[in-house]
Amino acid sequence: MTKKYKLRLCDWTLAVLMISILASGIQLEVIDSRSVAWVWIHVIIGCLFFADIVWHLYLHFGWKSWVQRLRKQKSPVTRWLAVFALLTIISALVALFHWIGTYTHSPIGGIHGKLGFVFIALAIGHTVKRIKFFKRKAYPKRVG
Repeated sequence: MTKKYKLRLCDWTLAVLMISILASGIQLEVIDSRSVAWVWIHVIIGCLFFADIVWHLYLHFGWKSWVQRLRKQKSPVTRWLAVFALLTIISALVALFHWIGTYTHSPIGGIHGKLGFVFIALAIGHTVKRIKFFKRKAYPKRVG
């Protein structure tokens, strides 16, 4: 598998997971996080989404110098995306530990939701700016 093919697979997976995490986040807002099953679905999708983000960063930057390379990004959307991703994952962990202990929605869960929605909005902007990558074919056409 080529790096370009892996990146295309990763990006399409990110798109599906982004829609899934957004839908489950909206569902949790609607039901005020009262369903244990929906919270766990959101947590599982979030873990898959986070793992795919790590894979995406690895495909672009390797394992070294992520912070420096993200700081040097020309696009302010990409830099803010990194900041909000970090804030979202930190608040997710705090909210999850609180929720596991009490099975109640907490103020940090509300903050996590707002940060998550900003993160998703930035991720959509990041994706739209690179939409040509999604439209290209994965493999060049063979001649002959």
